[in-house]
Amino acid sequence: MIGRRQFLAAGGSAVALAATGVRAAGKAGAATRPNIVVIVVDDMRFDEYGAGGHPYLETPHIDALAASGATFSNAYHTTPLCSPNRACILTGQYASRHGIIDNTSRSYASHRLATFARELQRAGYETAHVGKWHMGNDPTPRPGYDYWVSFAGQGDITDPELFENGRLQRVPGYITDLLTDRAIEFATRARSKPFMVYIGHKAIHPQIVQRVDGTLD
Repeated sequence: MIGRRQFLAAGGSAVALAATGVRAAGKAGAATRPNIVVIVVDDMRFDEYGAGGHPYLETPHIDALAASGATFSNAYHTTPLCSPNRACILTGQYASRHGIIDNTSRSYASHRLATFARELQRAGYETAHVGKWHMGNDPTPRPGYDYWVSFAGQGDITDPELFENGRLQRVPGYITDLLTDRAIEFATRARSKPFMVYIGHKAIHPQIVQRVDGTLD
């Protein structure tokens, strides 16, 4: 299995996957469908990376993505809170439509969201959610994902409890490393169909506990 450092040294997902021979194969004679990697970073300011103009942070891999892709200098959100924002990313809908309108526990409602993962799964993609979900304190799998690793609510920065392989268990290590390793393991599996992996990083968010009513401890 390709390691985290080798994966990053190869320049990120597309280059590393090509280097390991992983391809998203469609039907014979059809155009190859792309693999999809979605990375959501918690509590990261718009300028907290090199290409964003930060005066001393060194983020060469993020900068490489910015240089080879597109960056957006303006962004607007109708409900700038954690849970509604995540639901908007996953559904493409306003909060008034998807119903996740605040940070109170929305575990039941979040099981019913019409996410893009469901549509990709129906279209033949192998799908994964790795990391923070934070629409309620229920860490169990949501519909639309073949592979699921998550945690309750805000989770822990070190030695977190992760829900994976059908059970909740405490895993030693730093949360960013643990999630990244699992995402890379999924992305570099041998497969005959395309994949989508959504990675929800917990750090840099403060270490807090969020109760069911949305209050913090």
